[in-house]
Amino acid sequence: MKLYTFPTAPSPQRVHLFLKEKAIDIPFEFIDMMKQEQLSDSFKTINARATVPALVLDDGTVISEVVAICRYLEAAFPDNPLYGETPKEQALVSEWDHRIEMECMMGIAEALRNRGDAFKNRALPGVLDVEQIADLVPRGIMRIKVFFEILDKQLSDHAFIAGERFSVADITGFVAVNFAAWVKVSISEELVHLKRWHDEMSMRPSMKS
Repeated sequence: MKLYTFPTAPSPQRVHLFLKEKAIDIPFEFIDMMKQEQLSDSFKTINARATVPALVLDDGTVISEVVAICRYLEAAFPDNPLYGETPKEQALVSEWDHRIEMECMMGIAEALRNRGDAFKNRALPGVLDVEQIADLVPRGIMRIKVFFEILDKQLSDHAFIAGERFSVADITGFVAVNFAAWVKVSISEELVHLKRWHDEMSMRPSMKS
């Protein structure tokens, strides 16, 4: 098993934090996204989608979605479950993990990729050349701020995003909040519950290194 990754980018970072929390040690190879190595012909022979992370199993199977990689690792290394144990826990963890990705991280990606020269004709990840749409930038900023308020309300009644136990939803949420800084959105002062949670997450050994 081998992980192709670029851990400073948000999606690979989610997998790295998952590995640290589960104390899983697997070999990995950096694919420098700053140099667009994910678009190279050599990497496309590994993952035709030209995205990272990509987990290659011993039998050659390639898993190239963050959630799918984490689900595989959860099943292969069941100790310290991060997707919950009971049916209710598993459902709530999956719900919040999905909501953070679709409602917050997608908003950040809209705001980031649709402005500036860095992502010119690269408004979407992968092999397609996609033009930027400037109107998606303010919409993305709005989506982030609204979802921060949703998280703050959820965390007013719970220690962690999906309930009373740390889960993969907290990993995704932590990465999303930090990712939002890339588009100059931070936790506002009135979101005290979200700030409390983020401060606590920042002190976890897996997230400090």
